[in-house]
Amino acid sequence: MLEVGVKAPDFTLRDKEGKEVTLSSFNGKKVVLYFYPKDNTPGCTRQACAFAGAYSGFKERNVEVIGVSKDSEKSHAGFAAKHDLPFILLSDPELTAIQAYDVWKEKKLYGKVSMGVVRSTYVIDEDGVIEKVFEKAKPDTNAQEILDYLDRTDRED
Repeated sequence: MLEVGVKAPDFTLRDKEGKEVTLSSFNGKKVVLYFYPKDNTPGCTRQACAFAGAYSGFKERNVEVIGVSKDSEKSHAGFAAKHDLPFILLSDPELTAIQAYDVWKEKKLYGKVSMGVVRSTYVIDEDGVIEKVFEKAKPDTNAQEILDYLDRTDRED
């Protein structure tokens, strides 16, 4: 995992419509960058729907939400349409951002070891610096935890 205070690695990936999206184009705005294993799986669907449900709260705080997995653009398009996801989903089949953010890890499931994306979320500040890391994010509570964190940091400023 990358540490708080580190410059967020820049990347350019394609969204569900095939348009290129570059992280640094969001400088001047906070970004919630979340990595998840796979479209249309139970945990990933719950997490995406939680972000969708909380999306107006992120918009009110001028925060961009971006989800990244190694799924294809076509898969993202279907996932977003099926669950009415209003935020950006980026396709990373080459693991460019996934590896840059150190979320491609060895995982064990039923005794079987494989490589995969560990569900993780980064809050990146307006200057492109990582300000908060949510390791092993919980699908059902991650979106609300981030809103709570944003509210706490706003009060401290």
